[in-house]
Amino acid sequence: MSKGKSAIMIGQLRGGTATIVGIVIATGAVVFIQNAAAQNRLEEGREKFRQMATVFQHPRCMNCHPRTDFPRQGDDRHRHTMNVMRGPADRGAPGLHCSTCHQSSNQTASGVPGAPDWHLAPPRMAWDGLSAAELCRALLDPARGGMKPNQFIPHFQTGLVRWAWSPGAGPHGEMRNAPPIPYERFMVLTREWIDRGAPCPNS
Repeated sequence: MSKGKSAIMIGQLRGGTATIVGIVIATGAVVFIQNAAAQNRLEEGREKFRQMATVFQHPRCMNCHPRTDFPRQGDDRHRHTMNVMRGPADRGAPGLHCSTCHQSSNQTASGVPGAPDWHLAPPRMAWDGLSAAELCRALLDPARGGMKPNQFIPHFQTGLVRWAWSPGAGPHGEMRNAPPIPYERFMVLTREWIDRGAPCPNS
């Protein structure tokens, strides 16, 4: 083979190698960008949940998600008065069901709060002492009665959940505090969290 032909072949090989290297680099760059974008979406989702957690950890929600066999009340989360107990179905003890006092809406005269289907969350869904990360995992854990991501929106639209943002006044006329995030914003955060894969914070 002549030197000229050898030079041409070497040049072609080098050109082909350069093309392959370029393709590999370009592919790697695309994968890197895609992975970075995916990680950004996950971190965005985790931040959305951290904001949602400020609602879950508010007394309006926590009082109905206790570890105890009785509900709590007030912003200081004191034990429910009148020795009210959880009962076998989380709706109060026999003869003193939650619905005995808690009607389907707030009672202005007595100051007793109310919403449809008033009851405690089951003990497996207790939130006392949980961090945002632990709370997120509990909400999604099937063993604890957790829900799939597409079930959160309908649940948060129920009257009992929505009551937290319209808790009314207490027996002495003092207005109960609502969660720190408006309901509409909370629902937007929930949808954004779900759209990003419903990831849980790392800690």
